[in-house]
Amino acid sequence: MKKIMNRPEDIVREMLEGMSKTHRKLIQVIPGTQAVVRADAPVMGKVAVITGGGSGHEPAHGGFVGKGMLDAALAGAVFCSPPLSDGIAALERCNGGEGALFIVKNYTGDILLFDMLEEEAQDRDIPVKKVLVTDDVAVEEREGTTGRRGVAGTVFVHKIAGAMADRRESLEEVHRVAQKCVDSVRTLGVALSPCIVPGRDKPNFELGADEMELGIGIHGEPGVERTSLRPARELVEGMMDRIVGDLPFRRGQEVAVMVNGMGATPLMELYVIFNEVAKYLDRAGIETYRSYVGEYMTSLEMAGFSITLLALDEELKDLLDHPCETPALTQR
Repeated sequence: MKKIMNRPEDIVREMLEGMSKTHRKLIQVIPGTQAVVRADAPVMGKVAVITGGGSGHEPAHGGFVGKGMLDAALAGAVFCSPPLSDGIAALERCNGGEGALFIVKNYTGDILLFDMLEEEAQDRDIPVKKVLVTDDVAVEEREGTTGRRGVAGTVFVHKIAGAMADRRESLEEVHRVAQKCVDSVRTLGVALSPCIVPGRDKPNFELGADEMELGIGIHGEPGVERTSLRPARELVEGMMDRIVGDLPFRRGQEVAVMVNGMGATPLMELYVIFNEVAKYLDRAGIETYRSYVGEYMTSLEMAGFSITLLALDEELKDLLDHPCETPALTQR
């Protein structure tokens, strides 16, 4: 399968080298690791906001490292959790004396990593709190399962927690608003084509020419329902019914909307999708406060998209508006 690379085993390291050279005023990679940190780390007197996961989701997660968002992002191999040693290096580099918040997507490998990193923090007398992101409405909560996955809504958690930390609030307050965001965000995704992990000779799953997969995850997992391709209006309406009904979002509610491309969907199509989302929200009496359209959390070259809604109150609106400067998102 065609990829523009040197060797598959070097692709993440070389990507991070290129990324840090492109944005050298904002980020750097800790030597000998795949941990992306703020160029000015540590920021003393501030809670460090740290996340991580497998690569292949760019610009997540390293693209959101910088002022007003993340202090560090750990990059594992493609779709694989990062090593503990990178987490320790990032924790030590970003320790500003006020503790750290870990933002963890709900996948077993990521949970185990950050549980171990929490133990390492305790050994170093660094106070830590965690939030577990579970925004994917495609997955049912059942006993004996990991539960809902953390997907594109994670970016809103980065933004909210990062803003609170940038205001030099306490670890307890940063954790509180991060959990509030987790509780208020919902996402659903769809794929029109699978993705291919570098070095492999076949995709994760196959789709027919007129098929799509509803409820896909960000690691190339198949979704929960395979259907024939539908017009944008019909597709978005069905997805929005599930998202809006899950929280539920109510008439008069203000929301932030994210239409996220999965890696190979043109902006032309993403704007068509957002247009249908906006019309749906207008009919439902739900007010759009902020809109984000583009690639925020991808799955390599998968064609498809996800829709995320974040229910807002005055506190979350204020934090969402807080300035940030990162490689992938800048607000002034």
